[in-house]
Amino acid sequence: MADERERGPFRSLAHRLAGDPERLPDEGRLPGFSRATGWLNSEPLTPEGLRGRVVLVDFWTYTCVNWLRTLPYLRAWHDKYAASGLTIVGVHTPEFGFEHDRTNVTARTAALGVRYPVAVDDDYGVWEDFANHYWPALYLADADGRLRYHHFGEGEYARTEMMIQRLLLDAGAADLDLDLVMVEPAGVEVAADWRDLRSPETYLGYGQSSGFVAESPDRYDRPWPYETPRELPLNGWALSGRWTQTRAAAVLDEAGGGLAYAFHARDANLVMGPAAGEPGIPFQVLLDGHPPGDAHGTDVDADGRGTLDRQDTFQLIRQTGGIAERVMEVRFERAGAEAYCFTFG
Repeated sequence: MADERERGPFRSLAHRLAGDPERLPDEGRLPGFSRATGWLNSEPLTPEGLRGRVVLVDFWTYTCVNWLRTLPYLRAWHDKYAASGLTIVGVHTPEFGFEHDRTNVTARTAALGVRYPVAVDDDYGVWEDFANHYWPALYLADADGRLRYHHFGEGEYARTEMMIQRLLLDAGAADLDLDLVMVEPAGVEVAADWRDLRSPETYLGYGQSSGFVAESPDRYDRPWPYETPRELPLNGWALSGRWTQTRAAAVLDEAGGGLAYAFHARDANLVMGPAAGEPGIPFQVLLDGHPPGDAHGTDVDADGRGTLDRQDTFQLIRQTGGIAERVMEVRFERAGAEAYCFTFG
């Protein structure tokens, strides 16, 4: 993002000259939200009721780290442009079973500062009507209810904001501030260090698992005593103690069990939570066998200690300085932990 001294020249280079507007494609009508299973922060919305406003539709699910890293921009765009004619509609389409729980979704929507309308899409109806395939996915419709722009995944924030501005101006918005928003993300919302990221999103349930050094179909859906090997290959992971690998998650069956992952990234996160009805489960994170110290993530302290008190994305490691291959371990004091997916940044 350009600093204050560079904004003027940057804007003149990034925007076309007056009289030479960019031709935006017409990608069809805004499908609408009639198949949503509920709404948060709003009464049900329709394309007809939104006519005259620019509409940004954002598909998300609250544990998706890729979406979490886009959220600072969505909040900033809502704050800056809502009064000028922009309506953001977040469509929460769940990936994991616990993301169908309305209490979870409501709580995380509030905790994450999502103040714009949210269509709850438990049955994937809105997802299907948009023929969507991604989290996050962004669709932008003009004031006539026609889709004019889309973007899948992270990035392209300046480009997207310029499209918002273009459609607002076309709709007659006056006195629009054309400076781009500046955000200051924190915690898991900080963009990944893509230059030093060599570890992929990794699922622990056998339905999509990869990298599990003890993978065996004979053990699926059965409690099994696992041991962590002395060494792990890069992007390999292991369990210790008695676990059940289900289609969606690895579930800890006895106290003291743990999991380990050999990764190369600045950040290490884990989607996890206590089993239904379980109270908070104390856990500790170790980095190469030691407490992480200054490399601890936002959900643990310098000793690596935290509490598994919700079903969510937990940031466990945030390194500074040079990045190298490391081994992260997570050890749980009680049974009932469910681990779904490692993500990195």
